[in-house]
Amino acid sequence: MAPDLLSGGPIITQLLQSRRVTRSASTSNQVVEKNINIEALAKQSSTENQVNWITALFMAAFHIGAICSFFFFTWKGLLVAALLWWVSGSLGIGMGYHRLLTHRGYKTPKWVEYFLTVCATLTLEGGPIFWVATHRIHHQFADKEGDPHSPVDGTWWAHMGWILTGKSMHHDTTTLAHYVPDLAKDKFHVWITRFHYVPMIVLGVLLTFGEGWHNNHHAHPTSSRHGLKWYEVDVNWYGIWTLKMLGLAKQIKTLELPKLERKVVSAT
Repeated sequence: MAPDLLSGGPIITQLLQSRRVTRSASTSNQVVEKNINIEALAKQSSTENQVNWITALFMAAFHIGAICSFFFFTWKGLLVAALLWWVSGSLGIGMGYHRLLTHRGYKTPKWVEYFLTVCATLTLEGGPIFWVATHRIHHQFADKEGDPHSPVDGTWWAHMGWILTGKSMHHDTTTLAHYVPDLAKDKFHVWITRFHYVPMIVLGVLLTFGEGWHNNHHAHPTSSRHGLKWYEVDVNWYGIWTLKMLGLAKQIKTLELPKLERKVVSAT
C-alpha cells in the first residue's frame, strides 16, 4: 500500500513528465487544428495531493445509504436496484465504456453507442472521455509507473485511493486529446462528459412517475395531471391519457395552466 494516500500515489505525474506526454502535446495541437471539441471541457489537471471532495462526499453518501437500506427493505426496491445495476454496470460500463468505447471491440449504430453511454453515466463514474482516457492509460502502463490504479501500489489505492485523491480521473485537456481523439471529435461524447449527471437526474424524475410534483398536486388535488408544464415529466398522466385514448378512462379532471394563469392575471 502507498505509505501516504494523500500524496496522490505514483499516478499520472510520471506520465505527464515523460517524453511520451511531450509527444502527446504535439499530437494534441494537431488534433485541435482538426476542430476537435475537447477544449469545451475546459478541464485543468488536479494537483498531486488534492482530495477530490465531491467524489469523496458522494462515496460516503453511497455507503451510508447502503447501510440505511437494510432498515427500509422492500422486494420492489431490491428488484429496481438489481435492474439498475444491470443497466448501469453491464450495459453501461461493461458493454459501453469498456468494450465498445475504450477498446473498440465491436461496432454498433451511433444511437446504440449513445444509449450505452447514457446507461454508463448512471453509475456516477463520470463521463466517457475521462473514463476511457484513464482506462487506456491503465493499459499502456499496466502495473508500471504511470498506471493510475495498479494493485502494486496497494489494495486500498487500487480499490478507492486513486479515485479519492490525485488526478487520475481529472486529466487536463492535453492528456485527454492524446488518449481519446476518437471521442473528442464526437459532440455527443463531449456534451455528455460535461453533463454526465443529467441522465441520473432525469432517471430520478422518471422513477417517481410524476408523483414528485407534490406542490402542484396539493394546489390542485383533483387534477389527474400533476406535471403542469411541458418540462414536468408525469409518467402517470401519460398512462391516464393512454387509457383515455383507448376509451378506458372518462370524466378526467385536469387543470389547464394557461387558463389558470389568465385568471390569476385578471384577478390582480
